[in-house]
Amino acid sequence: MWSKINFTAHQITFDNDKSFKKSIKNVTGFRPGKIIFYKLACIHRSASFYYKKQLINNERLEFLGDAILGAVVAEYLYNRFPEKDEGFLTKFRSKLVNGQTLTELAERTGLDQLLFTRSLDKEQTNHVLGDFFEAFIGAVYLDKGYKKTREFIINRILEALVDMDDMKRRDTNYKSLLIEWAQKHKNPVRFETACVNNENAHNPEFETRVLLDEQDLGIGKGRSKKEAEQNAAREALVHLEK
Repeated sequence: MWSKINFTAHQITFDNDKSFKKSIKNVTGFRPGKIIFYKLACIHRSASFYYKKQLINNERLEFLGDAILGAVVAEYLYNRFPEKDEGFLTKFRSKLVNGQTLTELAERTGLDQLLFTRSLDKEQTNHVLGDFFEAFIGAVYLDKGYKKTREFIINRILEALVDMDDMKRRDTNYKSLLIEWAQKHKNPVRFETACVNNENAHNPEFETRVLLDEQDLGIGKGRSKKEAEQNAAREALVHLEK
């Protein structure tokens, strides 16, 4: 179906195919085959249009790329850090696939120059670059299959552009990651925090519950509300990974 769409006749204009293919090759290291998937990946929902009653944008590719990227990163970390436990691997994967990191990777690979949007300010554009990166992964997968996509992610992204030692040192805001997940999946979470031990005013203890559809997703305790929320959000993220 997609191969029959003439994008230049439907509001979106690209450079000629030769130039566009060269841009894709510069990012991936290989010559693209089914160029239509890459063009589709470049269309943010703000630039959507209809073709035969079908809304055209990159959201479906983003969904696919998110799953492929998560699987490859999980396998990569599992093999690279055989001595680390589940908590470490979950935390590290969250660092690698969160919106901020993916936005940085989109910029470093030059993908940011290929994204089509309409009427977005700088802050919004930065936010959608991470989604675009995932959509691009989806396009590579549909064009080349899992093996080639895995090679691209590991060789051209993880090992070429990511400083693993620096990434390990980065602090992780679990609450922000959880809220980002909730916004992306349009499934808001709620934090409930209470002081569970206030007998000693100088050393209170707090407990936070993370609720998803009014069901407990994670529970955390801490000596401050912030610490309790972070611990609860971390437990919630591990639960979501499972």
